[in-house]
Amino acid sequence: MGLVLFALNILFFLVIARIIISWLPPGGDFVESARRFLMTTTEWLLGPVRRVVPPLRLGGAALDLSPLIVIVGIQLLSGFLFSLS
Repeated sequence: MGLVLFALNILFFLVIARIIISWLPPGGDFVESARRFLMTTTEWLLGPVRRVVPPLRLGGAALDLSPLIVIVGIQLLSGFLFSLS
């Protein structure tokens, strides 16, 4: 059970890091490497959520709610699993 909670925590922080790095402008080898790593490690989870809940159109911009939904889901699942142990 502890390993599953640990994995959920890692996934939580990867999604948070992806949100933060999406705000940074492109550039630099380190930032682009980190961006590719975070996209690769989180897209398998965010992509299906994004297909069910498409980004909200706000004029010329779009607000992607999939990271928020995934974070809430991770927190709910972690709380449930923690209560079982």
